[in-house]
This record gives sequence, C-alpha cells and structure tokens, in this order.
Amino acid sequence: MGAEAGKAMKLDFTIPVNGPADCRDVVRQAERDGYDGAWTSEIKHDPFLSLALAVTATERIELGSAIALAFARNPMSVAVLGNDLQELSGGRVMLGLGTQVKAHITRRFGMPWSRPARRMREYVLALRAIWAAWEHGTKLDFEGEFYTHTLMTPMFVPAPHPYGPPRVLLAGVGTAMTETAGEVADGFLCHGFTTERYLREVTVPALARGRDKAGRTLDGFEITGSVMLAAGRTEEELAGAIAGARKQIAFYGSTPAYRQVLESHGWGELGDELHTLSRSGRWEEMAMLIDDELLHTVAIVGKPDEVAAGLRRTYGDILTRVSLYTPYEVAPGLSTELAAAVRDAA
Repeated sequence: MGAEAGKAMKLDFTIPVNGPADCRDVVRQAERDGYDGAWTSEIKHDPFLSLALAVTATERIELGSAIALAFARNPMSVAVLGNDLQELSGGRVMLGLGTQVKAHITRRFGMPWSRPARRMREYVLALRAIWAAWEHGTKLDFEGEFYTHTLMTPMFVPAPHPYGPPRVLLAGVGTAMTETAGEVADGFLCHGFTTERYLREVTVPALARGRDKAGRTLDGFEITGSVMLAAGRTEEELAGAIAGARKQIAFYGSTPAYRQVLESHGWGELGDELHTLSRSGRWEEMAMLIDDELLHTVAIVGKPDEVAAGLRRTYGDILTRVSLYTPYEVAPGLSTELAAAVRDAA
C-alpha cells in the first residue's frame, strides 16, 4: 500500500475556498495548530498567489496547490512559478496539478483539450526538462506531441538555489490519469469523491502499474487524500453535516468523469440519473437520491472521535497524508476538535 507501516499519516489543512485571496492569517494559525501541510485550490482565486502569500507567513508547514489547473497554463509558466515558490519557501512546496473537465478548459479558459492523460504525462515531463536545464545547464530540447520547449537563453535562466525542483503531485480519478501519476509524478492527489473499495481495487493498483513503468515502487510515493466527513458534536450539527455531504456526493456523482467510482459499487445507473437531473438544475432532488448506504460509503459519518477512528481504520494504510473535507458550513470550533481527534487517534 501507499503508507509505510508504522509511519504516521500527515494531517493537512485546506485553505477555505470562500475566504479571501490573502490567506496569511489562516495559514499562520494552521502552522500554530500543528498541521503538517496546507493546500490552496483553484476555484475563486489564483492558487499560486495564495501560496506566495502563505510562504511569507510561515516557516515550517508544507504548502501545496490542490489543485492548480495545468491545462489553463503552459509548462514554462508553471515551471517558473514552481521554481520561484520552491526557493521562497525554502523547499516546502508541493505542486499539485489537475486537468479540470473539458468544458471548463475550452469554454472558461479558451485553451485546447485532447487526450488528457497523455497531455498531462507530457506536461510533467516538460516541467522536468525545463528544471533540469536550469539546474544542470543542459540544453533545453523538449519536443513532444503537445508541447515544445527548445529555447532557453541565459537571460531567462533563474539563479540557482539549493532546494531543487518542487515535488509534483497529480490529481485524478480514472485509471489512465492515475497510472500516469504513478509513472511521472512524485505523488497522487485523491479526489474527495472516492471510496475505500475504489482506492484499494482501482487507484492503488493503477499507481503501482505506473510506478512499475518507471522502474519504481510505491515506497516514498505520496498519496494524499481529501476525505469527506459528515461530522457533528450534536444531533443538530450532525444532521446539517449529513445534508451537506449528500448534496456534495450528488454533485460529484452527476459528473460523467467520476462515474467510475459509482460503477465500482454497481451504482452506474444512479450516475446517469444524477447527470440528467443536474442538466435541469434539480439539485435538491439529486441530494434526495443519496441514500444512507452511499453516504456511508463515500463519507465518514459521526461525532469527532468516531470520525477520527473511522478515518484511521479505513485509510491509515493507504494514505500518507490526509486533508479533512467538510463540504458544508462547519460549526465554530468543530474543525479544531476534528483535527485534534484525528491526531489523538494516531
């Protein structure tokens, strides 16, 4: 499995997506609270801007993008950003990249889309070629199917620093992208819409196949999960959390790209029904289709100590690090209590 026997699973903080672009205060607090890492997302703000601010506000905590959209940018731009952040942070950066879906890349960003797993594989190889040219002074001569980088004059070579390139982690759900991550990346970002069975029977074997292609094993390979929780200290808090989790599961389940997760449990037809309802904006009806079995299959449900024990029991031998994913408004103090419970359960 991904996690090494006897090694503690790292606990990470997810910077709130509805917060301001200036995340310095929340990241400072996350570092004081003892989190091992903090992640930004590309939803309402540019993740690299937030990471740059987080770097200036912290000293120890690891910092990553989960995710930055690769296909909305070119490899050279991301290579520069990653290298700058790695130097500014003293080597604490994790460059998490993902694809998004075709409609967003082509219609929101106006960028090309084709063969996402093959394109992402080449993207990461291009990053590594650029970084190698800067670090070792070798000629930049990368020519691929999707990207070409053959010009690097001395004026544009960054000054050397002692930290090396940032670690690259890829996000995925399907087997092709997951295998690509195993082959060319330093780690994998599991989607919040997954299950224990899917991770064990689909994700980890695909990562292992990719590592085998590269002549490597999963030892030292980072597998980080954003595990969905429906947690509450009171019956009222728990009911609100369960309602929020049902809505999020319905939303993810309606996305064709994530259908494989439902299919692995025999729920493929539900995915079709959710997709049809989503196209008509019938969001409340979608949530009503998420029964208790599906809820408990995707999310870990209960009071903080119950959730913490369930998380460790379910994913402790798979994930090397975990972020607590609560897709609903969390009651004051609950996030801190959840994090403490997870640490105590180690």
